[in-house]
Amino acid sequence: MGGEGGAGVGELGRRLSSLRRRAGLTISALAAAGGVSQGLVSQIERGAGNPSYTTLVKLADALGVPVGSFFGGGEGEREPAAVVRGRHRRRLTVSDEGLTYELLTPTMRGSLGMMRAEIPPGYSNAAAPYRHEGEEVMLLTQGTLQVTVGGREFVLEAGDSITYDASVPHHLRNTGDRPAVIVGAMSPPSF
Repeated sequence: MGGEGGAGVGELGRRLSSLRRRAGLTISALAAAGGVSQGLVSQIERGAGNPSYTTLVKLADALGVPVGSFFGGGEGEREPAAVVRGRHRRRLTVSDEGLTYELLTPTMRGSLGMMRAEIPPGYSNAAAPYRHEGEEVMLLTQGTLQVTVGGREFVLEAGDSITYDASVPHHLRNTGDRPAVIVGAMSPPSF
């Protein structure tokens, strides 16, 4: 899902390199801090590899930034109102996992972040649950999705929503045979 506003592997690599340099880290230091190989970090920065979401989480944690930083943009002054056109949303597509995130807010710098995510059939991040600051709400607009928060399992059908403390480990699993689509909001933006 490239296109305008998209985060292709080349753009993702440039963003990672910029964040790494801003943090004052070498490629090998970032790799060690993130628990990934130096070759993988180098490959991503060169635009030759599209990492898994778990790898992005590890690198973001090592850099001390939210994963949403890989969306890039938003370095300018905040406007009192901003429209994000559907065809110009910033997108992040995560490797062969088939995850696609679209940023619905203009940046991740405000007090609220919103995104749309498409979760392919069979996807599960149970092996590497999310855990970050803030509160989240998700509205499932399509498909079926299992959401586990702090060991409690919830099954959502299209039209259902869930709100939870994002500092509690949580993970998603699409057990259906078609993509699950969610619209989520988080405060603060800590995706």
